[in-house]
Amino acid sequence: MSPQIFTSIINGYLPEPHASLLNGIIFGIPLSSSGQFYQQLKVVGLLHLVVLSGINITLLAAIISSLTGFLGKQISILITILMIILFVLFVGPQAPIVRAGIMGILTFVAVLYNRRTYAFYSLFLSLLIIFIFFRSWITTISLQLSYAATFGLIIFSGKKGNPVFDEIKTSLAAQVFTTPLIFLYFRQISLISPLANLFVSFLIAPLMIFGFITAIFGKIHLSLGIIPAYICYGLLSYIVFIVRILSKLPFAYFKF
Repeated sequence: MSPQIFTSIINGYLPEPHASLLNGIIFGIPLSSSGQFYQQLKVVGLLHLVVLSGINITLLAAIISSLTGFLGKQISILITILMIILFVLFVGPQAPIVRAGIMGILTFVAVLYNRRTYAFYSLFLSLLIIFIFFRSWITTISLQLSYAATFGLIIFSGKKGNPVFDEIKTSLAAQVFTTPLIFLYFRQISLISPLANLFVSFLIAPLMIFGFITAIFGKIHLSLGIIPAYICYGLLSYIVFIVRILSKLPFAYFKF
């Protein structure tokens, strides 16, 4: 089975650039919208929304774990691990996804056997596995950005407090460690990126949920996907609005 089977369903429900955004968030499908909107995403530092990254695995695992919690810890964790493996196979073994998949599985296995999870250990072990089996991925930009963002999140993670402050901290943590790499490879800096990520990051999880529902239900019958598609359209319209407004701000983006 290929993601293209479901992307065609989403394309049938949503206009552009909404369809491309949702397909990118769920399946990592390259943006097929206008070059202007692609540039706007670069300016505000949200291009990662349409590139499959480790956050997809993290959110998917959290969602499945919550939904299956009533089955008991062991069964819930086993189902979550199985779904992580199936998702990696479904979208294709891309570097950031494999990294996140390995980390997710190691984390849930540790929980299953009542072992304390060591995030840095899992991060290093996932890198070691990729080095052994997918050595050519080590030099890819996507994998390096994925590890940099994860490293930042681990360092700045801690006790939860005010939700707004936590969201800002999470966004800045990823930005601090990925910005040098982005500048090194692309010679560009988005000063508005932390603010843009703060405004839209909380929508990624619900978009994944309703996006999958739209694709799967729509595949069964067109009428079943209409309601979740409308919900996705509303959330995506907000993101499109934020992107277009922030991209017009002066001195928000510099390219060297």
